[in-house]
Amino acid sequence: MDTIDEAIIRCVMRNARSTYAEIGQAAGLSAPAAKRRLDRLVASGAIRGFTALVDPQALAWHTEAFVEVYCTGNPTPAQLRQALEDIPEVVEACTVSGAADAVLHMLARDITHLELAIQRVRATAPVDRTESVIVLSRLLNRPRL
Repeated sequence: MDTIDEAIIRCVMRNARSTYAEIGQAAGLSAPAAKRRLDRLVASGAIRGFTALVDPQALAWHTEAFVEVYCTGNPTPAQLRQALEDIPEVVEACTVSGAADAVLHMLARDITHLELAIQRVRATAPVDRTESVIVLSRLLNRPRL
């Protein structure tokens, strides 16, 4: 990874729909050279995919929560991910240090929808219990590097 690769990554992080010309301009390359470098970054796994960042308000999902998950036994991260991936309200899940086994970031239309989604989380095989906090206001939301 060199400074050109970093410039390409920064460009597509700002806008995943950037054209090869725009990526090339950001990295000091021609459009064909930018395409080759971008393809190499994807092939190497440095760029794992491209996505759309959707404003939850556009989906009318106004309720946001962070949920600590406590498991029975000792499930692997892969087992826990598999148990949670079919719950669309779970938009992010991380294993963590401390008492909880994982922390989930969840979005829902309203409190009733959130409660039903948390019940589905609790019904998965490795989950013993959860503790939730509801987001009142978002103070910062920065893009990740």
